[in-house]
Amino acid sequence: MDFHISLAGRGELAAQIYRQLRDAILDGRLRQGERLPPTRELARGLDVARNTVAVAYERLTADGFLEGRAGAGTFVSAPVRPSTRRRAPHGSGVRPRGVWGEIAATEMRRSPPAFDFRVGTPDLTLFPLESWRRLVTRELRVTAAGYLAPEGHEGLRVAIARYFGVSRSVRAAPDDVIVTQGAQQALDLVGRVLIEPGDCVAVEEPGYPPARRLFHSLGARVAGVPVDAEGLDVTAIPRAARLVYVTPSHQFPLGTPMSLARRTALLSWARQRDAVVIEDDYDSEFRFEDRPLEPLQSLDRSGRVIYVGSFSKTLAPMLRLGFLVAPASLQPALRVAKQLTDWHSETTAQAALARFIDEGLLARHVRRATRQYAARHALIAAFLREHLDLVPSAAGLHLCAKGEVDPARAPEVAVESLPSYYAGPSEQGVVLGYGGIPLERIGAGLRRLIPALRVRPLSL
Repeated sequence: MDFHISLAGRGELAAQIYRQLRDAILDGRLRQGERLPPTRELARGLDVARNTVAVAYERLTADGFLEGRAGAGTFVSAPVRPSTRRRAPHGSGVRPRGVWGEIAATEMRRSPPAFDFRVGTPDLTLFPLESWRRLVTRELRVTAAGYLAPEGHEGLRVAIARYFGVSRSVRAAPDDVIVTQGAQQALDLVGRVLIEPGDCVAVEEPGYPPARRLFHSLGARVAGVPVDAEGLDVTAIPRAARLVYVTPSHQFPLGTPMSLARRTALLSWARQRDAVVIEDDYDSEFRFEDRPLEPLQSLDRSGRVIYVGSFSKTLAPMLRLGFLVAPASLQPALRVAKQLTDWHSETTAQAALARFIDEGLLARHVRRATRQYAARHALIAAFLREHLDLVPSAAGLHLCAKGEVDPARAPEVAVESLPSYYAGPSEQGVVLGYGGIPLERIGAGLRRLIPALRVRPLSL
């Protein structure tokens, strides 16, 4: 029994024990059939005479709450009346800030669909689980059990700086890196440090809804900026904006990269406006054609860019680890914000991930997964090109196409509607992820999707 009894109240001790055990049985905290500790053990824990506990047990047994079983102990019997577990007071006069009534939580699907084309899910069968288990087991034996510095495990920060310096040309020393619980926490930390209530924050339209909602929750006025074939339209950024959030390597959700001209224009705008750019390098790891353009962070010469990355899509969502690379002027504030939020991310996972990167396992996994995803990308691209207006994309774990789509006409197929990524007027279309569906299931899933497109069937 894991149940707390307090003897701080008034009245004889046996009566207090009786009432608290009775109430726990009636409201469901102690369930039918649950074994109570022996009288001697409970008396020792409460620092009372054994006879005091025995009297309480006898009264509870006489009232039908407990039953003794020879040689087995004392157990909770059937409740005298139906259990109505007590809840915290309703608190009708307590209300959250108004903004929390305006922000809807992201809906999590409870059961997997027959054909899963949802966005943001990697193929977990590709994750090198045995290698990861080996590293975690090793770190459990050798990693110290104390607190880490808020910026994260030193070995992981070194590994991140080295790996992304080579793979993405990110210019960072280990001291420039802060380890976070995924990209979303990185955005939260930056927002806490930089956003004052009423500030204007510019985001892509269409764009990443959780980022938009996060900035709104921090009191910002969030302004959507149109995206075209070259990326964010820099000329449309509001004059009042002092923070811009972009996904230049693989625009979310369209999938197009920001052109070099737009990148240069955005950096020039940030420098002239004394503004900051958050670069979320979303889905940049898996590329199927040419090498991507260098990130904004590597082109920045005035310390205006904060680079955000995550391992959740690369490896597995269960691995809630991400990072940010920020200018030195923001590091002290960001580290304090991290400390106030959760102190640091999980220690063992950080140490294991550092080893995972250093042993070349991350690079090997990305190469292997890219080959697998490329085949899925090609199959879905051919289908969308035939039936809709495919948005060109050569990277990531999803594809987008514009056109009339009614997902309700294909209930077995889980897809994302393009309008769900707009805050205002939207174009019609669909977004199909392919990380969560095996290659051999894609053809059947696309055939089931055809009624939603209202087009002629394509032979698959």
